[in-house]
Amino acid sequence: MKLPIFTVDAFTAKAFHGNPAAVCLLENKLDEDMHQKIAREMNLSETAFIQKLHPTDNFTQSSCFGLRWFTPATEVPLCGHATLASAAVLFYKIKNVNSTLTFVTLSGELTARRAQDGIILDLPLYPTHPQDFHEVDDLIKTAIGDTLVQDIRYSPDTRKLLVRLSDTYKRSFLENLKVNTQNLLQVENTGKVKGLILTLKGEPGGQSQAFDFYSRYFAPWVGVAEDPVTAFQCSCRGGELEISLRPDGRVDIRGGTAIVLEGTLTA
Repeated sequence: MKLPIFTVDAFTAKAFHGNPAAVCLLENKLDEDMHQKIAREMNLSETAFIQKLHPTDNFTQSSCFGLRWFTPATEVPLCGHATLASAAVLFYKIKNVNSTLTFVTLSGELTARRAQDGIILDLPLYPTHPQDFHEVDDLIKTAIGDTLVQDIRYSPDTRKLLVRLSDTYKRSFLENLKVNTQNLLQVENTGKVKGLILTLKGEPGGQSQAFDFYSRYFAPWVGVAEDPVTAFQCSCRGGELEISLRPDGRVDIRGGTAIVLEGTLTA
């Protein structure tokens, strides 16, 4: 078996920044267990598999493909940065001729379209609801101790918990915050939460670029201790997303990419 494979840094224009994803092109159907084995071997937060939908399709001319995402531990229903990475491989390395690509996924059809300064993803927008602090008190205190919390929201569709830190904190606080992810699996094992988002209101620009919010994302429940990019990302790699809410209940996310590795997977 020989498969083309790439590593792409997403939501950045610089190599070794942003959120890295592996992208694998499948000319033929892959044994089901092989997806997970490859993702475990690549050992990135997500590995994406682009597959043809029809025998006559090709990666250069076709505009619609199947797309799946795997962490080192499991398949996930949606991954933005690995979708961006997949579109970048098709647009920039395979030289796909189309201006818009459609991916058929577990989260429905997603599109990626060329833009002057990157690629724009059309993704679903999942509503959140107020979350009673006392129901998740143990989880939050395990993760961030006595850090002051301003608001908590929960998305039942994605099983993500969104924790807004107090506006009294600055960006540097979130960047340097030590988050205990090792014990989260023991504290939350009901299946209700599959991801923890810590977010902080942005600061005025001043001498630096202004951002509406900063965030960090943790998902040990699916094998990802911390995902490198989820907004302006306060991880050590950094990363930037431009987000636009649409009136049709979806969201456009624009980002850049840097393809840092190209090779062949053999097994």
